[in-house]
Amino acid sequence: MNNFCKKGISLIEIIVVVAILGIIFAVVSPKFSTIRERQILKSTTSNILSSLNKAQTQTLASLDSSSYGVHFESGQVIIFKGTVFSDSNPDNEIMEITSPAFISDVTLGGVSADFGNVFFNRISGTPSDIGTVTVSTPSFSKIITISFTGSASAN
Repeated sequence: MNNFCKKGISLIEIIVVVAILGIIFAVVSPKFSTIRERQILKSTTSNILSSLNKAQTQTLASLDSSSYGVHFESGQVIIFKGTVFSDSNPDNEIMEITSPAFISDVTLGGVSADFGNVFFNRISGTPSDIGTVTVSTPSFSKIITISFTGSASAN
């Protein structure tokens, strides 16, 4: 019988296929990581903007005849009731920030810190402080700006 009639896959063919797949994975994997990181940053920024908008809307609606605010920490954003943040208040609404995103800087009223609070005035809906909140990942960052009218936007 002739050797050309034998069917099967040789060890060299398997090694070549594995090497090609390894090269493809090495080229494509960093791109997926970057795309994922950008998407998490975009989602986190959107969630923070929504939290600010919700606190302002609840204040203007005089929900429970109270003001509402937002407390910023590195790994979470908390909507709180009143003008003073209390970590133990059961009314707090906590939004965890998905890793690898985090809040890297909070600059309110000209003071930069690792955390901060802003609440909205009941009659006007204006914020207690204006400033910026920087949301970062290891490779990218976005800056959320809180204006004197209470509107918030991201760059």
